[in-house]
Amino acid sequence: MYYLLRASRRTNTTTPPKATSKHYGRLSTASIVSLTIKSTSKLEYSQYREWFDSYPANFSDSIQRVYLGKDYAQSSGMKYQIFEDNIAYIYCGSFQSGIGEGNLDEVLNKLAICDGLIIDVRNNSGGNLTTAEKLAARFTNEKVLVGYMSHKTGPGHNDFSTPKAVWLEPSLDRVRWQKQAVVLTNRRSFSATNDFVNRMKILPKVTIIGDKTGGGSGLPFSSELPNGWSVRFSASPMYDADMQHLEFGIDPDMWRNW
Repeated sequence: MYYLLRASRRTNTTTPPKATSKHYGRLSTASIVSLTIKSTSKLEYSQYREWFDSYPANFSDSIQRVYLGKDYAQSSGMKYQIFEDNIAYIYCGSFQSGIGEGNLDEVLNKLAICDGLIIDVRNNSGGNLTTAEKLAARFTNEKVLVGYMSHKTGPGHNDFSTPKAVWLEPSLDRVRWQKQAVVLTNRRSFSATNDFVNRMKILPKVTIIGDKTGGGSGLPFSSELPNGWSVRFSASPMYDADMQHLEFGIDPDMWRNW
């Protein structure tokens, strides 16, 4: 892991992984992964799973337990540890619960002695966008343009508002990380985690390593069809700073399979 932190930035050292079974191209998006059709009478679900099932999992909790050991610390749902090579490691498995500013100060203060930081968001299916933003804000000292968002304005297929700029602002008067950092991702990094990775990727001292994220940055919309099926999908398109759609996932700076 120390090597990963020291590796050259913004370089794809390997090509993207290929699917091990049939892959359905543009259909393999988080919006379709998260779109679940449920029959209220038979309680049956229809989900598109090829997006991650056809690729390496790129995550092993058994290996993670070896690195974390038995003396790791926890705060606001995050597990953190300092490795023998003086590299800090934080595992954030969910953004469902809030992260307190004081908790983040405590964690980053304890890890300040380290030479670098690994933030692991693999298998993080998302949660609260403001929580993801709060964590990302600890890695910048200035206001940064991270993307754009549109909203539905009418019934037409292309009835969306003009994209509005989305900014990442630093947490003023709080502890902020000033050294190199790596973010580990896989195809089960969805929703708010996808947004977190997008914010982190644009920062100069951060490198994204792993597999493509699961996508699904747009705000979710849920409804019920006349036959009783429920449907949930991303309703607010989100783009990166170059106006590239984020719904289909974010490529890492360095592709890695574990």
